[in-house]
Amino acid sequence: MKVLLQKAKIVCQHSGYHNQVKDILIVDGKIHQISNDIISEDATCIHADALHVSTGWVDIFAQFCDPGYEFRETLESGSNAAAAGGFTDVMIIPNTNPVVCSKSQVEYIIQKSKSLISTIHPLGAITKNAEGKALAEMYDMHSSGAVAFTDGTNPLQDANIMIKALQYALATNSVIIQVPDEKNISAHGLINEGVISTQMGLPGIPAIAEELMIARDIELLQYTQSNLHITSVSTQKGMELIANAKQAGLAITCSVTPYHLHFCDEDLTGYQTNLKLNPPLRTKADMLFLRSAVSKGLVDCIASHHTPLHWDDKTCEFEYAKYGMIGLETLFGVVSPVINDIELLVSMLTEKPRTTFGLSIPTIEEGADACLSFFDPTCNYTFEEKMIQSTSKNSPFIGKTLHGKVLGIINKGKVLIN
Repeated sequence: MKVLLQKAKIVCQHSGYHNQVKDILIVDGKIHQISNDIISEDATCIHADALHVSTGWVDIFAQFCDPGYEFRETLESGSNAAAAGGFTDVMIIPNTNPVVCSKSQVEYIIQKSKSLISTIHPLGAITKNAEGKALAEMYDMHSSGAVAFTDGTNPLQDANIMIKALQYALATNSVIIQVPDEKNISAHGLINEGVISTQMGLPGIPAIAEELMIARDIELLQYTQSNLHITSVSTQKGMELIANAKQAGLAITCSVTPYHLHFCDEDLTGYQTNLKLNPPLRTKADMLFLRSAVSKGLVDCIASHHTPLHWDDKTCEFEYAKYGMIGLETLFGVVSPVINDIELLVSMLTEKPRTTFGLSIPTIEEGADACLSFFDPTCNYTFEEKMIQSTSKNSPFIGKTLHGKVLGIINKGKVLIN
């Protein structure tokens, strides 16, 4: 296998070639040569008007549904979707059937995904069956390859269980990932509580349901001195709480989703079920504050929250539709015009998630294993359903123009070119 990236701008702060435009020759999965005007007649050539290359991107929160819900997504289709979206690495949540809450289930995912182009990292459940009642086999799962722990789409409600989970995470030098949602407050809501929910006649999910959970977990983090990651932060106050906790020296990180940066609750007036999400789309002021928080470096990662759902789960009344959208394949084209800083965005997709979760950090140097994502941040294109590699098609971006196109990845000696 020979691949030649021609006149590619290298975006990699760990490389001596950072911000330089070079040709990169990859031979049998390794970076063979980085130079100007490389000639290799038998290599597959990749070129674009504004070709950029970085180390492989990492998504920290995706649902691949295998085992148990393969009609929505499999490990293979999820890996293909990730690769098409530029991701060489994906961390997948444990909300499968059975739930990933023992070492055998962690090992199942690792073994079954070995041959896939994207590296899949299982997240272990904090509690048995992600029910929030009793701790799962966290130590055994960590020893078997679980990179972090979360109950995924079932936010941990019990403070005592959360304390114990944080203490176990500290002992194994791992991270607890929490979706902030106080279910006693948000249980009957469908969209953000506010003017739009009143106009649409839908029960609301108040912002305080998220903010109370963030405040509680920060207090528990202070008590345990452990490691906590809050994902899908959607409100201004929630982000401010996390920023203050960081300033206080706590080991807390956070991520936002592409859709909370792109949409707000005003986009829901057409009862678009693909925009029924949890946490819900918040106000326009919240959305603009999140964008500002990203530009100021308050946000550590972008998390796709890729949630494949069957046609029946979305083609129904808004009240009965399930929460979530697919997002791996559109993430770059959605967030690049919002963030508008390629170095910052690449950092949030490469170094920051790897540092946060203890993953090895590849680099772009001669002799290194090729773990690369390549893309054109200037390219506009129409996202069409036929492009979707995921088994499910629940995306609000079908037929929309996106700015910034992923051209492919190289990982584990395999190549995908879009």
